[in-house]
Amino acid sequence: MNRPQILKNTEAFVKETLKNAEGGHDWFHIQRVWKNAKLISKNENADLFVVELGALLHDIADSKFHNGDESVGPKVASTFLQKEQVDPKVIDHVVKIIENVSFKGGNIQQEFNSIELEIVQDADRLDALGAIGIARTFNYGGFKARALYDPEIKPDLNMSKEEYKASTAPTINHFYEKLLLLKDRMNTKTGKEIAQKRHEFMELYLEQFYAEWNGKV
Repeated sequence: MNRPQILKNTEAFVKETLKNAEGGHDWFHIQRVWKNAKLISKNENADLFVVELGALLHDIADSKFHNGDESVGPKVASTFLQKEQVDPKVIDHVVKIIENVSFKGGNIQQEFNSIELEIVQDADRLDALGAIGIARTFNYGGFKARALYDPEIKPDLNMSKEEYKASTAPTINHFYEKLLLLKDRMNTKTGKEIAQKRHEFMELYLEQFYAEWNGKV
């Protein structure tokens, strides 16, 4: 396999496929996750080729934009990688990363694990934290026409996978139902260190948000 050429072709494929995607799940999201994954990999004993392919293809067809169908992304990625004549074992690994990378609410147990998945998962979760994580959250909330905040609608920390996917709760609730939980679900040392800083930033943001909401600032 000509790994550099395959990565170049994969980058071009993802850019073209996601050119009209929602702003929080577009090519620039993929690019940030890719960079995060390469950064984390420096301190881990992992197959960088698998990590990079997993990062590049992890959201090639996010189920949120395909009527909740989680099979579309793995199929699209597998078909593309087969055309690129990637080793079947590598394809299988990348597909498993795509199938398991996302946060799905509840206490879902992963059926597959590898250091490469852990790296891509951390890289993806980092992009849901901090300043960019906040921006992405409100961008998606606007895309779905959700309220910013409603004090009468409390966060639900006990949702099943199906309830999490179907939720239409205000955007602020998403901080408690996902974003603030991610710090303690990171896999790697590097991921945990970066997540801690971004988590603290989000806590400061929420403090300011409530102060403004209640007319105290």
